[in-house]
Amino acid sequence: MSLTIYHNPNCTTSRNVLRLLQEAGKAPTVVEYLKTPPSRARMQELLAAMGMKPRDILRRSGTPYDELGLDDPALTDDQILDALEAHPILMQRPIVATDKGVRLCRPSERVHEVVDL
Repeated sequence: MSLTIYHNPNCTTSRNVLRLLQEAGKAPTVVEYLKTPPSRARMQELLAAMGMKPRDILRRSGTPYDELGLDDPALTDDQILDALEAHPILMQRPIVATDKGVRLCRPSERVHEVVDL
């Protein structure tokens, strides 16, 4: 089974999910998305697999969300994707992708929806 976690080691929730995976004997591919952000195409694939829109994964705290005016309801999905590409810190985390599906694992327990632990 393929298993990838889009991870931020500075995030408690992300660290918890990675720990849950490792304690269960899983060996996920760890993508530190701040160092290696997913491509726009990959981001669109992840969003489609989660049934979410770009706005749904925006993070406000500790990001340039407010200064970029991302709360403007007139912004299109493409404009929000542009912001996510330019500022990967805007992405909620962790996102876990497996053959069973893709989930934004907030709270951490959501990982159980796509990984048998």
